[in-house]
Amino acid sequence: MKIYYEDNHIIVVEKPVNVPTQEDSSGDLDLLTMIKDYIKEEYKKPGNVFLGLVHRLDRPVGGVMVFAKTSKAASRLSDQVRTRKLDKIYTAVVEGQVETGTYIDTLKKNKKTNTSYVTGKNDPEGKHAELSVLSSQYFPKKDLSKVTISLKTGRSHQIRVQFASRKHALWGDARYNKNSQSGQQIALWATELSFYHPTTKEKMTFTSHLPSSYPFTL
Repeated sequence: MKIYYEDNHIIVVEKPVNVPTQEDSSGDLDLLTMIKDYIKEEYKKPGNVFLGLVHRLDRPVGGVMVFAKTSKAASRLSDQVRTRKLDKIYTAVVEGQVETGTYIDTLKKNKKTNTSYVTGKNDPEGKHAELSVLSSQYFPKKDLSKVTISLKTGRSHQIRVQFASRKHALWGDARYNKNSQSGQQIALWATELSFYHPTTKEKMTFTSHLPSSYPFTL
């Protein structure tokens, strides 16, 4: 587990691909448990270790994440998520040629199938979803675009669904891209995270380098 930063209040790590952020029905070892185990061993802490989960990454997605080591830090970071002061930047490789701009949709989740989809604005169960495409580089021979995304809201599978609904499905996305092939790893990475330290109020920015594998190498 790669640790970018740690103090008494927070820990910033790189989530590996295909590791659940928190415990799920698979029973596989999850990142939350991995960090708790690390803290317990590193600092010889008896009993249960507190670790606050303030945001999530989908299981197949890797990249930078912050966790809170105290309840006060968890509360203050959660407030930043709510007020959009915690900025999340992603890099993705998607099908087709993408223009820069803002995507605004209403998303609804089907809990039985664990999938999300775009629904009508007046759907009472729908939730506002917003992201901005900050930059886009098109590779015509592959008909793929490498895009930088600023995520404004954190809905389930949001980036994947919003791009797929515009016929720009993410490369290797087994759930939302009918062209994905067995063995491919979804081309989505949490590349940058910015927030204010919960106690010092200092602005902090962490960057996670892209994997050196195709299609990120385009």
